[in-house]
Amino acid sequence: MSEAQSALLLRKQLAELNKDPVEGFSAGLIDDNDIYRWEVLIIGPPDTLYEGGFFKCHLYFPKEYPLRPPKMKFITELWHPNIEKNGDVCISILHEPGDDKWGYEKAEERWLPVHTVETILISVISMLA
Repeated sequence: MSEAQSALLLRKQLAELNKDPVEGFSAGLIDDNDIYRWEVLIIGPPDTLYEGGFFKCHLYFPKEYPLRPPKMKFITELWHPNIEKNGDVCISILHEPGDDKWGYEKAEERWLPVHTVETILISVISMLA
């Protein structure tokens, strides 16, 4: 997939999220001139330690998206075993596609090009629940 196609896909996903917002988060661009850098606000899921909280995150998409996964970082400080001290999110669907050299994850648990911004964020919200 070319860089132009990647950018077009991200613009389409952003437009869809703006047209039909998904409960639990909002998403936009950090800089209107850079489709590859997104800012996300996640609302803490009900009945969890994070309920009522607002958590700012950034998504950084590679030019090879959707063939390669984005990186995600929480800007708002919070504690979770899948979030590094620097805010980096460690979740299977954001790991590079293919076999896990350590044998912890199946290939189908890792990044697949069918994932979208919406499926990524729903997975992260589920991780917090």
